[in-house]
Amino acid sequence: MLNARHATDPAALPRLMLTIAAVALLWPGLMLSELNPLVLFDEDNRRTMGGFLAGFWPLAHDTEFLRLLGRATLETLAIATAGMALALLIALPASLLASRALSRSAVSREGRPAWWSQALRWPARAVLIVLRSVPEIVWALLFVRAVGLGPTAGVLAIAIAYSGMLGKVYAEIYESVDPLPARALLGAGSSRLAAFLYGVLPQAAAEMLSYGVYRWECGIRASVVMGFVGAGGLGQQMDLSMRMFAGAEVASMLVTFLVLVLLADLISRALRWGLA
Repeated sequence: MLNARHATDPAALPRLMLTIAAVALLWPGLMLSELNPLVLFDEDNRRTMGGFLAGFWPLAHDTEFLRLLGRATLETLAIATAGMALALLIALPASLLASRALSRSAVSREGRPAWWSQALRWPARAVLIVLRSVPEIVWALLFVRAVGLGPTAGVLAIAIAYSGMLGKVYAEIYESVDPLPARALLGAGSSRLAAFLYGVLPQAAAEMLSYGVYRWECGIRASVVMGFVGAGGLGQQMDLSMRMFAGAEVASMLVTFLVLVLLADLISRALRWGLA
């Protein structure tokens, strides 16, 4: 028989203290957010939501609406794709500047970059922090004021916000691969571009591509959300339909959105399988 000392869980007290600390931190947040799930069961709210949801079926499928839905879907894909393309144009060079994977000083100092080399990378990292610190919906609001309603605001918002995210992650990917091939090329006198193309990129390509496709999928979702502030695409059309309480149209757009996300997931899986 185990005695009382061995029967007692030694981690019980730390777990209890962690639980108490989590509740103590969570409770003020719940109070400040004024969370009250009971409002969902209010009679007026249930009647309103029930009437709106009842209109979801059957799905809207008339010719004029399907033509409008197809245009909005293509616009959403175009916003996400064009925004990602512009983001990559910014993120790739910025990630190379922010990463120490191609530092010549790391080769000459046995893997320890010189202080001045680290100082030169901080401006690039600071730019990436600024770009990704502002959510894309805020960028969309700013660009809607600057260039007006339409897809252009969505493209620019995705390009700015996602360039910071891609640049940060790509710089970390470069530093996570085996540094010996790149350092050997740099030590032999190769340029940084050649060291990147032949020493870093072959090891990092699969992970970079996988994350890029994931960000493209996020861009599709973000473009729908940004449509509610006038940045075009499915979101803008969904906002109009919700204002008119056209539940059937909203349901058709939700199904279309689900298909778009599923398509992005299938593309991501196919690319991972092809590079495996």
